[in-house]
Amino acid sequence: MTNPKPHIEGTRLQKVLADAGVASRRASEQLIEEGRVSVDGAVVRTQGKRVNPQTAVIRVDGERIPAASGQVFLAVNKPLGTVSTMADDQGRPSVGDLVADRAERLFHIGRLDVETEGLILLTNDGAAAHRLAHPSYGVRKVYRAVVKGPLSREVVSQLRAGVELDDGPVSLDALRVIDQSGDRAQIELTLHIGRNRVVRRLMDHVGHPVRQLVRLQFGPIRLGRLRPGHVRRISGSELGRLLDEVDLSTQR
Repeated sequence: MTNPKPHIEGTRLQKVLADAGVASRRASEQLIEEGRVSVDGAVVRTQGKRVNPQTAVIRVDGERIPAASGQVFLAVNKPLGTVSTMADDQGRPSVGDLVADRAERLFHIGRLDVETEGLILLTNDGAAAHRLAHPSYGVRKVYRAVVKGPLSREVVSQLRAGVELDDGPVSLDALRVIDQSGDRAQIELTLHIGRNRVVRRLMDHVGHPVRQLVRLQFGPIRLGRLRPGHVRRISGSELGRLLDEVDLSTQR
């Protein structure tokens, strides 16, 4: 009687790369041979290495490559007047309306107030949504605002130095004045704080209330040319960079 062959766990690395859309299996083998692929921080040059695609951190040329999985991450351009919830008991338009045709149960990652437009992320992974929105991880957000102008040098210096609000200090990572004309100024703010209406309250505090506000970026994800009310899927190395922001594996 012959002994059964031992069960070998994991999936061949070249198949994981191919399944993730990096390259064909043969081209993935070439990437491995060239030393361009690493697993959990170690370069792999041996063909046939098996990995757990749900937990391994795989990179090609330094870029994180999430394995194919059931996770879904979406970028949405939230229109003005739309609430950031998946449903609204007052009957207002919601982000959930924009993805009503999807089968997954989706969670919004943080919120934008009803008067703010722009980028909001959705996922079917509740734990990932919580971590990406949690202030302790300090995921940076970029906003473009039209405010009451003009902004003096003193006000710009005050904003760059940090402002104390009722619920604590607010420090900007970056501030850029794009344009000033008459009583109108356009600025770009980068901050890692995600408190409620923080940009509006910040600008109110320095006497330059916001007239229009758009979020352009969340972590490495950019709004780009995505039109209001439209949705796109986040995948590949772009998703890898987002997961790296908060040290998430593709599945836990």
